[in-house]
Amino acid sequence: MSEFCKVMVLAVLQGVAEFLPISSSGHLVIAQSLLDVNKPGMELEVILHVGTMFSILIFYRKFLIDLALGCLRREKKSLLYLGYVILSAIPAVVFYLLCHKRIEAFYESPRSVGGFLMFTGLVLLLLRWLGKGNLPITGGRAFLVGIAQALAILPGISRSGMTIASARMAGIAADVAAEFSFVMVLPLLAGGALLDILKMLKATEPAADAHHGWLLGVGALVSAVVGYFALALLVKVLKGGRFWYFGVYCLLAGLFVICCLK
Repeated sequence: MSEFCKVMVLAVLQGVAEFLPISSSGHLVIAQSLLDVNKPGMELEVILHVGTMFSILIFYRKFLIDLALGCLRREKKSLLYLGYVILSAIPAVVFYLLCHKRIEAFYESPRSVGGFLMFTGLVLLLLRWLGKGNLPITGGRAFLVGIAQALAILPGISRSGMTIASARMAGIAADVAAEFSFVMVLPLLAGGALLDILKMLKATEPAADAHHGWLLGVGALVSAVVGYFALALLVKVLKGGRFWYFGVYCLLAGLFVICCLK
């Protein structure tokens, strides 16, 4: 597969799977096995995540601007929301620091990914019967959603799926659950990208799989555009009460991986 095709496949995969509750990390492992698409180099991995981060910034631009202005004005509502976002990030940071070396082994095991995909599917299917309510975000609910986000470090467990499902099961309204799910990940995406950039700067030699600047730019643009429309689709499906449909897909995809991939 040519470098251009590889970047396009990974950019589309990142844009779609980062937002739809089907696990971007899990589908990357599947792509590696089925299409012989290797794990992206650090430069490409960082730029694709930056692309999807811009999808969130653009989609929720009005809310984020209002939130920033509210914090500058020291409005209680905005400061509380910012506190909930910070609180929700703590479980993921702690889990990563304690377990990231052990977690890496799962990325080499498609069957483990299949099992995690099926777990995601079961959680999403529960929303057909659970996930009712119109409650606000509180510190306790934010921390609960943060725990769900931490589990998504495992490949095959969808971050958006777990966070939105846990928020809905905690009684948070559908549109608020989606909004919080994607706003809460912004600090983690920005922090992860910053750490990866620092690693690249410290490297004594250029990465062997480094891509041309124009190709990285195209990849970022594709992941951002695809991610924006995937995010819009997810919000529409969630409001329509059909979010659990993705659970069926995850169950079937996980079963396929377990039965057909080694």
